[in-house]
Amino acid sequence: MTGFFTSSVGLIFILIGYAAAGPEADLLPRVVRSSACQEHNSLHTRLDVVEKKVEDTVEMLEVELATLLEAIEAPKWSSLLDNTGTPAVDILEDPEWRS
Repeated sequence: MTGFFTSSVGLIFILIGYAAAGPEADLLPRVVRSSACQEHNSLHTRLDVVEKKVEDTVEMLEVELATLLEAIEAPKWSSLLDNTGTPAVDILEDPEWRS
């Protein structure tokens, strides 16, 4: 008799759990879920393309920056950057204040 009582209690707990969970009425049909998954995947694909373009642009800008820094540090321009012993000229200063 205890086997029947244990099975009944187990069945009651299962039914209570099912009732508490509620019906699955808000579950979307398979076709709708499938199209949502396709949209999600296409969104990720487009984001991957954008990420690749951004990475390529950053790499290109790094190369350009390195080229510009090499050009600035070239001997042709080093005299303009080396201002030891001579005062720097402020281009925004009023010419009348210069001596």
